[in-house]
Amino acid sequence: MDIKRQIKTSSIFAFSLLAMLQFSCQKKTKPSIESLEMPLLYVAQYTSKPPKIDGIIDSTLWGKTAWSDTFIDIEGVIKPKYDTRMKMIWDEQNLYILAQLEESHIWGNLKQRDTVIFYNNDFEVFLDPNGDTHQYIELEINTLNTVWDLFLEKPYRNSVKVDNQWNIEGLQTAVAIEGTINDPSDIDKHWIVEIALPWKGLKRGNPDAQIPRNTFWRINFSRVNWEHSILNNRYERKKDEQGKFLKEFNWVWSPQYVINMHEPERWGYVFFAEDSTDQQAIVHPENAQLIQWMYAQYRNKLSRAKQNKVDDSIVATFWNEKKVTFKKQTIQDTVYWATTNPKTGEVYQIRYDGKLRIQKQN
Repeated sequence: MDIKRQIKTSSIFAFSLLAMLQFSCQKKTKPSIESLEMPLLYVAQYTSKPPKIDGIIDSTLWGKTAWSDTFIDIEGVIKPKYDTRMKMIWDEQNLYILAQLEESHIWGNLKQRDTVIFYNNDFEVFLDPNGDTHQYIELEINTLNTVWDLFLEKPYRNSVKVDNQWNIEGLQTAVAIEGTINDPSDIDKHWIVEIALPWKGLKRGNPDAQIPRNTFWRINFSRVNWEHSILNNRYERKKDEQGKFLKEFNWVWSPQYVINMHEPERWGYVFFAEDSTDQQAIVHPENAQLIQWMYAQYRNKLSRAKQNKVDDSIVATFWNEKKVTFKKQTIQDTVYWATTNPKTGEVYQIRYDGKLRIQKQN
């Protein structure tokens, strides 16, 4: 055999073998649970003095309260055109929220309660008190202080009908404008939303109206923003050449990584500190990473089921150097996907419709 040809053949074989080994290693390497991107966390401090709900920032009260991170595009990549931030405090009666939304043209035209408020620019609050992704609350407010409060038994992925007739009893809201509303002749600065949510008014999603002292709720915030046109000195949502409204922008506190606010397992964590607490001293719940991983597997199974691809396979990985699995269980004809927390022995079960329950060990 020709020596040059033999060397060339051996080199090609060696290169191919190396490429196969590299591909094999890459294929087997999966991101660990510890490397998952976690939802954002905010510490809401207790206040002995309730704010006046008027949309005006009381510097002696709100001035001492930390702003959240600036909102990001819902998919977690693009920086929005306008900044949005929020603050939270609480007392024995209410959860208080203050948000500042930058806007150069502040407008709105929806004035009837419980209409579809996100057809205007709006600010939205989502609350899941026990973090099981079911029985959660949504509140939307536009620049005219028109509200839409609704209750969802399950996320929209379950094809559920929402309760638009439900109202948050005792709800207080206010909007203040730094600029002029519905006046295209000038440039505005921002609008302020201030909210008081009574614990008693949230009891449908929070049994016994329990005040979350030194514990977490799953919460997220969204801001819907539309491009606008000005016709006859009036604002309206902008349309394309075919006469269809342009897509809205969705800016959120904690990224959803998908254009869908109704995946509650992705919402942020809010810790209600009873004593003055350093924001940096509070960390996510110990099981937060594990729950995030479980729901990622659940969504994969759900996606395949919608494609008529049955996938009952067991998913296994390691968490803090201990093996964990995600496997199907059928209990009294009800399907669950279950994982055991190796640290506590608790069994975490995601029901077929996404509801989370935790079976504690005796």
